Amino acid sequence: MIVHHKHEPHVHHDPAGHDHHAHKPKTSQAMLAALVFTITFALVELIAGYFSNSLALISDSGHMVSDALSLALGSLAVWMGKRPPSQKHSYGLQRAEVLAALFNGILLLVVILGIVVEAILRISEPHHVNAITVIVVSIIGMLMNTVNALFLSKMEHGLNSRAAMIHVIGDFFGSLAALIAGAVILWTGWMPIDPILSLVVAGIMLFSTIKILSESVHVLMEGVPDNVSLVTVGDQLSHLDGVISVHDLHIWTLASGMVALSAHLEIASLNSWPEILKRTLTMLEKEHGIVHVTLQPEVSNDEL
Repeated sequence: MIVHHKHEPHVHHDPAGHDHHAHKPKTSQAMLAALVFTITFALVELIAGYFSNSLALISDSGHMVSDALSLALGSLAVWMGKRPPSQKHSYGLQRAEVLAALFNGILLLVVILGIVVEAILRISEPHHVNAITVIVVSIIGMLMNTVNALFLSKMEHGLNSRAAMIHVIGDFFGSLAALIAGAVILWTGWMPIDPILSLVVAGIMLFSTIKILSESVHVLMEGVPDNVSLVTVGDQLSHLDGVISVHDLHIWTLASGMVALSAHLEIASLNSWPEILKRTLTMLEKEHGIVHVTLQPEVSNDEL
């Protein structure tokens, strides 16, 4: 006998009746607004970097182009996630955001490699850089990324939104690095600082990229969410009144904000199952935010 605690695949209702996915429109609007800002400034930065001969600006522009693609894919993933369940996809297309994050991570690795190769070449053979242009564009870039961060802060929290926010934070530090490079060149004339700080930007990007790739793969491999302890949940389930033991416990992430659990609960009598089920579902939702639950009661052999 299997009992399912059912919720709409795209809508999570809490006990108070609030819709946790009501922010989807805000997520789409925030991503689209950030996308327009990012594409516009990426072009400005690329042109300024080309004419000022600054690798720091060009590398940051490359990062922003990857960010624009990230935001575009993120927006597409949000749109796909709204599609209703179908015969082929019983949970809908919620995991599109995970695939988008994984693709973005791979794209960033390619951008990072290009920056590193060009930076190494420029360290051995420094190019003249127009410091004033670099400083002005960098300051504008920092302001723009601050605005983007404000847009993205309105998004629904999840892997998709965090990937986008990490991109924006990386952009901010990229602009900061370019600003420092421009200031050093203006005051000292030391040109190698530009490619050196480009390597710093690449390092920041690599750190965030590895994190996103790791989390994406973790979700796709049905890993236990970082904010949930399998041991703790199992212990809590086994100590519920009427539960003798727990086995075949599995917890995984379907998509951002959608954690699923399945387990077999050994109980003394099926007569007590409705009350045990009610307490179990309440505990899982209240303490761990888990609402997609499948539980199978099993009568203890001692009672047969």
